[in-house]
Amino acid sequence: MSNPDKEPKKELTVQQKINRRNFISFTSFAVLAGGAFEGWRWLYKSPEETAGITAGARKPLRRALNKTELFFKRVFSDNHLVKTYPKSMAAKHVRVNSDIGVEQVKKFDPATWKLQVNKKGGEVLQITLQELMTLPKTEIVYDFKCVEGWDQISHWAGVKFSDFIKHYQLEDYAKMEFVGMETPDKTYFVGLDMPSAMHPQTLLAYEMNDRLLPLQNGAPLRLIIPVKYGIKNLKRIGTISFSNTRPKDYWAQRGYDYYSGL
Repeated sequence: MSNPDKEPKKELTVQQKINRRNFISFTSFAVLAGGAFEGWRWLYKSPEETAGITAGARKPLRRALNKTELFFKRVFSDNHLVKTYPKSMAAKHVRVNSDIGVEQVKKFDPATWKLQVNKKGGEVLQITLQELMTLPKTEIVYDFKCVEGWDQISHWAGVKFSDFIKHYQLEDYAKMEFVGMETPDKTYFVGLDMPSAMHPQTLLAYEMNDRLLPLQNGAPLRLIIPVKYGIKNLKRIGTISFSNTRPKDYWAQRGYDYYSGL
């Protein structure tokens, strides 16, 4: 039996329901925004890392980047290939995003260039572009990605880094953990983990769109490493070296992720 003294429950009107949902939504937003602001303020006030191979980032951020690097290294595999495209989809005008290391376009003479490979005991292997071009040529058309958020499908050709290592009998050096590359003027430099450098799609590229590289795009030889963001794709390689400790890296010294993997 129903209780005659109990008042029937009033149904909320449509407007009341809307008001209640709005209140919940705005309250939730305010709490989340407040939490995000406090998190940002905590990170902003946290101490900066000690300058070294990496620098410019707050310590908690660098720890997070290092954890991310470990994760990517564990799942990295030569079997994971970057998606490729037909030549018809390649950009006719390849974007030039930075000229660090290649500013001296007028003063630089590609004819006098030689790739220098630093070996043990101070020995330096010097290789001309013509010598590199006698090796098997590999082409790739892929989506070049920049940390700034843009991307562009582009067509490159050159020598696989792994083929380069084999031809010049550098297999013992490839057993080391890292490879470093820098421009002839030494103003731009990158450090790479060896597995990424030896990935089957990594090229020492000397052509773009079936023509020799223009100076602004890294002539006479540049790195194309599709498993990394653009900041690792060094233009105008001057020297290559190998080590078991991290080589210096231009953008890692300025707070960016050292690994920069995709």
